[in-house]
Amino acid sequence: MKISRWKPALVSAGFVTLVAACGDPASDEGTVARVDGYRLTVDDAVELLVDEERLAADVGVVESLAELWIDYTLLAEAVAEDTTLAEIDVEPMVMRQLGQMMVFQLRDSVIQIDTFVTDDELSTMYEAESPEVQLRASHIMLEVPVGADQAARDSIVGTLRALRQRVMDGADFSALAQQFSQDPGTARMGGDLGYFTRGDMVAPFEEAALALQPGEVSDVVQTPMGLHIIRLDERRVRGFEEVAPGYRREVQTRMVQEAESLFVGGLVERADPQVTEGAADIVREMAAAPGAGLTGRAARRPLVEWQGGSISVGEFQELLRLENAVLRNQLEQAEDEVIDDFLLGLVRRDLLIEEAESAGLRPVRDSIDALVVDARVQLRAAARNLGILDLDQAPGEDMEIAIQRAVMEALAGNLSGATRIVPLGLVSFQLR
Repeated sequence: MKISRWKPALVSAGFVTLVAACGDPASDEGTVARVDGYRLTVDDAVELLVDEERLAADVGVVESLAELWIDYTLLAEAVAEDTTLAEIDVEPMVMRQLGQMMVFQLRDSVIQIDTFVTDDELSTMYEAESPEVQLRASHIMLEVPVGADQAARDSIVGTLRALRQRVMDGADFSALAQQFSQDPGTARMGGDLGYFTRGDMVAPFEEAALALQPGEVSDVVQTPMGLHIIRLDERRVRGFEEVAPGYRREVQTRMVQEAESLFVGGLVERADPQVTEGAADIVREMAAAPGAGLTGRAARRPLVEWQGGSISVGEFQELLRLENAVLRNQLEQAEDEVIDDFLLGLVRRDLLIEEAESAGLRPVRDSIDALVVDARVQLRAAARNLGILDLDQAPGEDMEIAIQRAVMEALAGNLSGATRIVPLGLVSFQLR
């Protein structure tokens, strides 16, 4: 039964990746991905995924698995040829990191603000704002199945409203939570979430809890985890003396952020960035196929322009290759407004880097070289943690077989949670 859950997704995924390195396109239906003489079969993928009930049986999961399999296989090959990984050009990644460091240096040297606040001023601010509140609440949560239609969702809402009515009629909330809640972490405790403050819960849950008085039960609340009804058990307002140190840090951080916002806003206003017509459609297409070839004219087409600069399609493609599949998937599905905001965020980053360079904050070559060395050390450490740095090659075993076995073990560890997934970003593109 578990195997049949994954078979349709794997078959529909077909050959989910383009051929990388020296391989030829896979032509047999039993192949999910192929690279450089190695092959990930449907049976291999089923073996990896069959016990992972928490993963949805869809093409997206299969594609992510295949992408990781290709990355790990190529990294294992590179390590087998040279354990120092000296042939992998990590400088583009390092330069991105250096750009962020330059922005931090610019902030420290240019954006200077007096953040001193007296105790009296701080107390006045605290009283003027909403005092820090501690809430204790319980909830009953029902999950919404992936792909549920509106009728199914309405049915779950109806179930929760019926439970709420039972509570209003005198039923014990904790007993109902133990019986019906699908939150395994709290159901056995009667839905008790303990104490939490602002920012501890996702926004819809927090807003609903704050709107309640102790003993009240909310209407149905939707969060990314599911659908809930919430009972507020206790509301505690913490005194100023108790929260003063943390509140002072919060206020000072806010003052710095406001100063930074004004500084960046001035740069953006002078630059007057404009997203070009059709840019959102191009971004979605590129996110779906970041490795697609571009003609010279297409690569030079601007996505966003400003006084003194622009981001071209080709430059954006390079950026996508640095990012993980999660961001690419988000951009592929994003609305025009979200993509426009993303592009304008890139403009702000470039403007800050340009400002840092004009202030003489460009790092020296020694700093770049040191970061390059550190990046290779981290890449080797990642390969070691995945078990592909020092391959356990059996006597007489071909290196190709040892690599395939090590990669499958690394993926199994990722899926089980025993090891962390290692996103390779631009290294992946260069290996391919």
